[in-house]
This record gives sequence, structure tokens and C-alpha cells, in this order.
Amino acid sequence: MRNATLRQLKIFETVARRLSFSRAAEELYLTQPAVSTQVKQLEEHAGLPLFEQLGKKIYLTPAGNEMLHYSRAILEQFREADDAMARLKGISGGTLNVAVISAGDYFFPRLLAAFTQRNSDVRLNLAVHNREELLHQLSDNLTDLAIMVRPPKDMDTENVSFAPHPYVIVAPPDHPLVGKTRIPLEALADEPFIVREKGSDTWNSMEEGFAGRLPRLNIAMEITSTETIKQAVIAGMGISFLSAHTISLELQVGKLAVLDIEGFPVKLHWFIVHRNNKRLPPVALAFKQFLIDEGAAQIEEITHIGAETGRPNS
Repeated sequence: MRNATLRQLKIFETVARRLSFSRAAEELYLTQPAVSTQVKQLEEHAGLPLFEQLGKKIYLTPAGNEMLHYSRAILEQFREADDAMARLKGISGGTLNVAVISAGDYFFPRLLAAFTQRNSDVRLNLAVHNREELLHQLSDNLTDLAIMVRPPKDMDTENVSFAPHPYVIVAPPDHPLVGKTRIPLEALADEPFIVREKGSDTWNSMEEGFAGRLPRLNIAMEITSTETIKQAVIAGMGISFLSAHTISLELQVGKLAVLDIEGFPVKLHWFIVHRNNKRLPPVALAFKQFLIDEGAAQIEEITHIGAETGRPNS
């Protein structure tokens, strides 16, 4: 093992975590053959196979499980060394490691841009994940800060709310309910709903918004992509429950409309989440304070969405 490289360990850890060479390649911005080559070289150093394939799925071998344990320990040592150097450097020259839930993808890059404009030479390591993957990032200490709607209840984390996050019911602009006011929730009973997958933050928010009445909805499709859901609604295939922050452009150009449903928008919040025992580097502490101080105003300016109405600001 003395000739194994840090790059090989990092690639191996990603494949082991995702149990997929293709998904690991996407996460690492590498080609799948490059990932396979690095893993094969690590197996040659180990003298044992680290993965086995059964059908179309891959699994860790006993040697792979051992390698994963030590790889994570080694990578964590390097992360701690990097954090220590960053603390000595201060904000400038530090690396900001942050992961965000997929709904934040619509505004978060511009928040980062605003922060880096004031803090030169900050390096960015941004990851966008669904809820399950984001929780893995936290539990495996792969990110300094996580931005999400629902902080984990079974993890020792510090959770700070920094901005409102409204959820609304959207429909195509020619839907019969568009323009009507104070529509009772029961009026949606026969409407086909196109929804995010169970377990996603959007699904959990929808459960909260419908307060136990979710089983009575006519759920036509579950789709894992917010973009695909929006296109399906635009095409007239149904209505949907979505974060208002993901639909600002479609509302502005008139491709989607927000229905005026009683009890909506569902008003939740964006949270900054990190492990309680995590020693945040100065750049992460500075970004956390930036979000607390300015995050809400910046998001409203970026999305043009009112927190109280979930609609475009006039």
C-alpha cells in the first residue's frame, strides 16, 4: 500500500459511498474510465479486489470495507491539516466547503458570488445534493456547512435559520383556478399532482403543508427533478407543490402561475447546519455570518419572490 496515492483513496471513497462508478465520476467531474483506472490501481496496491459486481450493482468486498475505513481516516487527517492551515491564513486564501439542498441551486451560486466579491482569494467547494446525500455529507464530515430546509433530528448539529422559504401550489397560466382567490384546499382533491419523490425535502414540506390530507390528493406522478416537474406543469399535465425560490423565472415570464390557496404559502426557513463539534475554519465562520446578516435580503433580491406571498414582488 505504500505506493497508493491520496487521489486514489479519494476516488475509491467516492465510488464506495455512491456504489456507482458513473455517479462517482459525475461527482468528481471525471470520466468513468478515469475513475475505474484509479480504483484498479488501488486494488493492485492492495493485492485484493475492493469491489464485486452482482448483476448490475457493485458491492464492497471485505477488503473494500476495510479500505473504506482507513481511507476515510486518512482523508479526514488531510482535511484537518487543510483546516489548520486555513485558520492560519484567515479568510483570504481559505477554502469554503459548503453543500446545499437541490432547491437552493436556483439562488445559492449568486450568494457565493456576493461573498467572494468581498473576500478575495477564497476557494469554493460547492456541492448540490438531495436530502439523503446532504445528510451523508454531514454525517461523514465531508462538508463544513450544509444549507437545507429541515435540519436532521438524529444528528448532533447546530442549526441556524437565516431566511424564509415559502412553498406554493403552481399551475399552468391557463388553469381554471388561476386568478381565483382564497381557494379552499378541498378544491384540489381531483387535480392531478406532479410531486417530488418521497423522502425529499419538498415531499416532507408538502406533507406538512397539507396537514394530514396528503393521502386524499390525486398524485399522478413522482419525479426526482424539479426542472422536469416544472416542464410537466407548463405542459398542462397537472399542478405541483414547489419551493417558490425554484420558480421565480417561470413566474416572471408567465409560464407558471401561483394558485391562491387558503393556508398557503407554506412558510418554512432555510437553515445553516454544521456538526456541533466541527471546528469551522475562518472562511466558513465568515460565510455563516454573511448568511445570517444578509442571506434573507440577498435571496429576495435574487429571486424577486416575496416571503409572505411566495409570488413575484411588484
